[in-house]
Amino acid sequence: MPANVSIVIPAFNEEALLPRTLSQLHDSLRQAGIEARIVVTDNNSTDATAELARLGGAEVVFEPVNQIARARNTGAAHAEGEFLIFVDADTRVAPGTLRQAVDALSSGEVCGGGALVSGETPFTGFSAFLVAFWTWLSRTRQLAAGAFVFCRRDAFEAVGGFDESVYAGEEVWFVLRLKQWGKARGMRFHLIEDPPIQTSPRKAAMFGSWQLFLQFLVVLVPAAARFRRLCWVWYQRR
Repeated sequence: MPANVSIVIPAFNEEALLPRTLSQLHDSLRQAGIEARIVVTDNNSTDATAELARLGGAEVVFEPVNQIARARNTGAAHAEGEFLIFVDADTRVAPGTLRQAVDALSSGEVCGGGALVSGETPFTGFSAFLVAFWTWLSRTRQLAAGAFVFCRRDAFEAVGGFDESVYAGEEVWFVLRLKQWGKARGMRFHLIEDPPIQTSPRKAAMFGSWQLFLQFLVVLVPAAARFRRLCWVWYQRR
């Protein structure tokens, strides 16, 4: 019997963190009592991402155009079931978060949602400020970080998936369209506050405060996000 839930993980040169993410995800699914298909989109990686994804129990699909939105959409096109969950390759999701997401979608009252974000290790300095600001924005505007987004498949298809004209921040514009679709059908957006997802602080360690701040602004400006060179933080690995 096909799984009713598919988890899509976009991955570009993620050999360092993807195996751990997959292992933890399998554990969380088992503890939450959820059967799910895991699809990893190899987004034109030059390392062992695809091989390690297969070894980690995921189905691997290939997207040749190096763009996060395309990677998400390609994974969704190969997914199955009524519910889609998008998880980043450097993100840990607790069993309770997965359970709440699936229960919310199963209720028929929720079109999609996300979760608050925390770090595997505490964020410090300007990074801590950015996370705190995003938490406030996420709560007040009901927005989801791209590291964890869930939705109904029919809603995903109706709004056209993630906008492939932008190279970063695609989750913000996707959620806005998703909420509009849901509102027209008497459905709401659900933000999970506890437990939050845990994401890697690697970008904070790799880049300076001013670089992170500029990239944060790019996410909120669609015109700027249409230029890959302005979104370079999302496409660089060390």
